[in-house]
Amino acid sequence: MQEIVVNDAAAEQKLKKPDWLRVRLPIGESYRHVRNLVDKNKLHTICESGNCPNMGECWGEGTATFMILGNTCTRSCGFCAVATGRPDPVDWDEPQRVAEAIHLMKVKHAVLTSVDRDEIKDGGSIIWYNTIRAVKALNPDTTLETLIPDFKGQMENVQRIVEAHPEVVSHNIETVERLTRQVRIQAKYWRSMDVLRYLKENGMRVKSGIMLGLGETKEEVIQTLNDLKNNGVDVVTIGQYLQPTKKHLAVQRFVHPDEFAEYREIGYTIGLDYVESGPLVRSSYHSEKHVLPGYGKAKWEEEKANFIA
Repeated sequence: MQEIVVNDAAAEQKLKKPDWLRVRLPIGESYRHVRNLVDKNKLHTICESGNCPNMGECWGEGTATFMILGNTCTRSCGFCAVATGRPDPVDWDEPQRVAEAIHLMKVKHAVLTSVDRDEIKDGGSIIWYNTIRAVKALNPDTTLETLIPDFKGQMENVQRIVEAHPEVVSHNIETVERLTRQVRIQAKYWRSMDVLRYLKENGMRVKSGIMLGLGETKEEVIQTLNDLKNNGVDVVTIGQYLQPTKKHLAVQRFVHPDEFAEYREIGYTIGLDYVESGPLVRSSYHSEKHVLPGYGKAKWEEEKANFIA
């Protein structure tokens, strides 16, 4: 079995970032507006905690992905830049602060995510429910995507998300089955699939994401796409893994944009409703479009028709 290399100095020297991984610097009035709102309301964003390469673009357009339940995670995934340790106590005022910040931003679409809170009996699902309801109450015209943890597969906690009923519920599979134990140390591939299937069976529009460049094969990526489709996923995001620090898993390969385009084609061919695939794609990238059933597939079919013509 191919092993993921951590801190392989030789590999790091050979693997230099290609030109297609260049990102825009965060500038502009909209960026400063979001920056001020985040700081003033003492909010956490996965944009910052996760070192997202699209932060400048998204914040420049007035959007951000808010991270609830603190910024310290109880899990220690090998790919993730979010701090691991003992989290602070739950802040029961946080749902209202998040709702008010989204209201001040006047966005039409918002994204929420959270750290894992495995030390709490409800896994943080009560705060999740309260936050979704607070956002919807104060922002009735704002659509909402929620990127949730697996809640250790405890479906009574997942059910709280269903009852709060955001427009999209996302839970990332992150990598292929073979690499899950190394990449998502405390997670389980099929447990995540069970969560996704439960969400779909209970009427949710379901989304998941996978990173490439960790040592997976093409066949494994295609199998993962099929597993996601077979478990009810509507939307899939596919992006390049970037090593946050030298303490995290090393990049095994930088995947060419043409290969990402191929996976997009495969995803639509097997029946996924929306496939966002590219080197800089992250889960919340263009997420305002992921709310719309049929939009992604229609655009793909239009592209194919124009190409043939």
